[in-house]
Amino acid sequence: MVARTYSATILGVNAVEVEIESHDGGGNPKMFIVGLPDASVKESRERVTAAIASCGFAMNEGVTTVNLAPADLKKEGPGFDLPIAVSLIAHRVKLPIHVLAETAMIGELALNGEI
Repeated sequence: MVARTYSATILGVNAVEVEIESHDGGGNPKMFIVGLPDASVKESRERVTAAIASCGFAMNEGVTTVNLAPADLKKEGPGFDLPIAVSLIAHRVKLPIHVLAETAMIGELALNGEI
């Protein structure tokens, strides 16, 4: 199953929509974040994993791939933590797709899950 959430990044003085897709697969537990993320976005892997666990949700026991689209636009900063976490949680709690499609979010997560 693929879950999608939406966020934005800054390009000059304009905000550009970013679609966050996550997919749970099998294999050894790992998380990949693709789509031209900078170092702080790549580090969100650890923040998001800790925040999800602190809130009582289970992570996928296999390979998780998170795609930040469009792939040719550099994504910077920790503001993608929240939409990544919500897309990962959506797999487990079966959030209605129309709710996620109508919502954009930006937020950095603390390790305890606080925004």
